[in-house]
Amino acid sequence: MKLWLLFSGVFLLAASPVHSDPLLGGLIDEALKNSPEIQASQARIEAARLRIPQSGSLPDPMFMFGYQNETFDRYTYGEMQGSQWMFSATQQFLFPGKRRLKEEMTARDAESLEAMHELLKLKTVVRIRELYYDLFLAYKNIDLLKEKGDLLARIESLTLARYTAGKAMQQDVLMAQTEKYMLLEKQEMFQQKIQSLEAMLSSVVGRYKGPALPRPSEPTYQPFPLEVNAAIEQAMQHSPELKSRNKMIEAANSRLAMAQKEYYPDFALSGSYFNRTGEFPDMWSATATINIPIYFQTKQKPAVAEARVNIHQAGRELEVTRLMIEAALRDNYSMLRLSERLMDLYQKGLLPKSRQDIEQALTGYSTGRTDAVSIISRLKILLDYETLYWGQLVEREKAIARLHAITAGQAVGGEKR
Repeated sequence: MKLWLLFSGVFLLAASPVHSDPLLGGLIDEALKNSPEIQASQARIEAARLRIPQSGSLPDPMFMFGYQNETFDRYTYGEMQGSQWMFSATQQFLFPGKRRLKEEMTARDAESLEAMHELLKLKTVVRIRELYYDLFLAYKNIDLLKEKGDLLARIESLTLARYTAGKAMQQDVLMAQTEKYMLLEKQEMFQQKIQSLEAMLSSVVGRYKGPALPRPSEPTYQPFPLEVNAAIEQAMQHSPELKSRNKMIEAANSRLAMAQKEYYPDFALSGSYFNRTGEFPDMWSATATINIPIYFQTKQKPAVAEARVNIHQAGRELEVTRLMIEAALRDNYSMLRLSERLMDLYQKGLLPKSRQDIEQALTGYSTGRTDAVSIISRLKILLDYETLYWGQLVEREKAIARLHAITAGQAVGGEKR
C-alpha cells in the first residue's frame, strides 16, 4: 500500500498544473539582486553609458600665453614695437558628422552590453534552477534509499525468522544485512552531494554566511506547448544574444562610416591678442588650421578596409550564434520530449510491474517458493527505476529552464523574470 501511494503521488505530480515555488522564486530574486557577476555586468553598462557623451564631446580648447622681447640685453616692453605680451585661444572642431558617429559607436557598444546583461540574468536563473532541481533530486534519492531500507529491514526479519526455523540459510540473512549497509553508504554519499550543491547554489545566489538553504520542494509540472520550429522562431525574435550581435554589427557599420569620414580634414580656430603698451597699439589675429590627410594610403585606406572586415566578422558571428541557439534549442527540446516519454514508460509499465514483482516475491519467500536473492534483486531493480524516474523528471524541468532562457522567456507561460 505504501508503494502504491508513492506511485499514485508520482502520477498526480505529473498531472498537476503550474504554480510558482516560493523558495525557488526567492532564490532567483536574491541572485538577481546580490550576484557579484550581475553587479559587475551592471557596472560595465553604467561605465559604457558614461562613455557616450565623452565620445561626442569637442576636444579641450587650448590657451596660450607668452612674452616676446626685442634684444637680449634688457627688458624692452613698451619701448620697442616688437615687444609684447601674447595671449591666444584655440578650439579644434571635427569634420561635420564625426562626433555623431563616435556617439553612435559607443551607444551601440553600450546597448550590446545591455543585451548581454539580460542574457546573463537568464543564464543565472537557469543555473539556479538546475542546482535547485539537482538538490531536490539528492534529497529525493535519500528518501528512496530510506524507503528501500525499511523494505530491506522487513526482508531481513523474514530471513531471520526462516533461518531460526531452519528453513533458510545464514547466507540469506547476511545478504539482506549487506544490502542494508550498502544503502546506508549511498545515503552518506548523497549527503555529501547535498553539501556540495548547497555551496554552489549559495555561490550563484551571492549568499555569504547567510541562512542555511531549506529542502527544495518537488518540481511542479510546467507544460511546454510549442513545437520546436515555433520555439526557434521565438528565440530568433527575442534572444538577448542575437540582439547583442546585431548591436555589434550596427557599431561596426558606424566604425566604417567613421573610417570613411577620416578622409576629410578636421580644423581648428584660433584667436590671439598682443598687448604692447605705450605708443604702440595692441594687436589681434584670427587663424584657421586644418590637417591634410595626405598619408591616406597607409592610414585611412587600411582603416576602411579593417572596418569592412570587422563588419564581415560580426555578420558571420551572428550566423554562428543563430546556429548555436537553434542547436541548443533542438537539443533541449528533444531532451524534454525524451524525458516525458521515459517518465510515461516508468509510470505505466516498469514501476507498477516492479512493485508487483516485489509483492509476489515477498509472498513467495514467506512460503518458501522464492529465495532471498530474487527478492533483493527485484528490490534493486525497483530502486533503479524509481531513481531513473525522478532523474528524468528533474532533467525535464532543467530542459524547460534552458528553453526558457534560450527564448528569453517567450516560450513558457508564467511570470517572466
